[in-house]
Amino acid sequence: MDIAWTDIAAEGAFGIGLVVAGLVVVALLIGAFVLGARIRRREPPPPRPEEQPRLPEEGPVHEVREHREPDEVPVSEHRLTPHELPAHGNVPSRTSPSQKRRRWSEGGSGSFGSGGPGIT
Repeated sequence: MDIAWTDIAAEGAFGIGLVVAGLVVVALLIGAFVLGARIRRREPPPPRPEEQPRLPEEGPVHEVREHREPDEVPVSEHRLTPHELPAHGNVPSRTSPSQKRRRWSEGGSGSFGSGGPGIT
């Protein structure tokens, strides 16, 4: 037997392997497409135009800006854990009587404490 025959046989086996691998990939893609089509058929159809949401009769809803009074932390002899504090979602805060925004005074406070230029 000649070495050339083994080379040809190896190349033929490699080519057959590539063809088989290609067929497996194509079969997987077709299977994924069929599975996706089945899942899509089970989903509800998109809403019809009459089922679409509509604007309220009063018109679009706008953002409301108001200042709220902060909830006070209860005073206790022992350290309070988060579950002992009043619930933020269950207890509504009150609207502040003064709707004027608080402003920081010039040079009074800042993110680094003094609010100054940072030069010492």
